[in-house]
Amino acid sequence: QVQLVESGGESVQGGGSLRLSCAAPLARFSRYCMAWFRQGPDKEREGVAGINSDGKTTYANSVKGRFTISKDNAKEILFLEMNSLEPEDTAMYYCAAEYGGSWCSWNSLEEHDYNIWGRGTQVTVSS
Repeated sequence: QVQLVESGGESVQGGGSLRLSCAAPLARFSRYCMAWFRQGPDKEREGVAGINSDGKTTYANSVKGRFTISKDNAKEILFLEMNSLEPEDTAMYYCAAEYGGSWCSWNSLEEHDYNIWGRGTQVTVSS
C-alpha cells in the first residue's frame, strides 16, 4: 500500500513560519486530489487545505491568508507553507490523497473523501 510521508514539523514560537512537505510516490501524481488535515490535542481531525489537479485550492477559514498549499507534480511532493503561526495551530498534521481518475477536479476538506493517508508530523506553537 502506498504510504505518504510527512516531514517538516517542529516546535516554533508564535508568529513564526514552517513549511511542511509530504512525499507522495503515487503513480500519476497529478491526477490526485490532495489535502492537509490536522488534529490538535483533544480535538477531532479537521481539514486545513486542499488542492486539485488544476491547482485550484481551498482553505479552512481558520488558516486563510496564513497557510498556502502547493504541489510539485514532477517531484511528487505536496507542501504546506504556514505563516503567522498561533498556539491554536498546534497539532499533528497529516497529508491525504484521493485518485481522481483521468483528472481530479473537485476540492474537499472532508476526511471521508480521501483514502490514502500519511502518519503525520507534529507542529507545536508556543506563545
